[in-house]
Amino acid sequence: MAYELTLWHKGCSVIGVDEAGRGPLAGPVVAAAFVLHQGTKDLTDLLALGVADSKKVTPKKREAIYTALTHHAAVHWAVGMVDEQTIDRINILEATLLAMRHAVTDVLRRQKNTQCMVCVDGREIIPDLMVDQKAVIDGDAKIFSIAAASIIAKVTRDRIMTEEYAQKYPAYGFEQHKGYGTKAHFARVAEHGLSPAHRVTFFKKSLDR
Repeated sequence: MAYELTLWHKGCSVIGVDEAGRGPLAGPVVAAAFVLHQGTKDLTDLLALGVADSKKVTPKKREAIYTALTHHAAVHWAVGMVDEQTIDRINILEATLLAMRHAVTDVLRRQKNTQCMVCVDGREIIPDLMVDQKAVIDGDAKIFSIAAASIIAKVTRDRIMTEEYAQKYPAYGFEQHKGYGTKAHFARVAEHGLSPAHRVTFFKKSLDR
């Protein structure tokens, strides 16, 4: 939490932002925003959670970290989601930034400290936000708040795919691959065609053949 502590000393909060679901062929893209109350004195329990880039944490551990983070008294968090139809309409980059803006806007509404730095994982900053921002490449490996956001976004999206989409479209096995382009997923699409959950633009080349 070196980055957070440095900005806290300057009277500034850190809002970490990351997404899950930019690459899959189906389902929404989900973004999360995460902020620790400025000046939180005892960070021991948070540091002991093993927060890291969500891709480097097992599903079981991600669930445990998610529960601890989202129920912690010193944390504010929010998620934003953009569905597959909107992704097809505005493209995945714009949809990802829109989901991020929804999440950050929600967190900002609950922030008492108006001075903050929004740290976004990746190369892009979020348009139409009237706050200071910084894009951080590999931010989920460098800044605690971004790593925490990555876990919240990932668990939220996995639950949507497993508990909602898999039940609504059982022929596609979304509970197994979460919409990513696995061999099993492509096999289901070849057998059943595209479902309303699929991002049609992601299949454009194959559909045009």
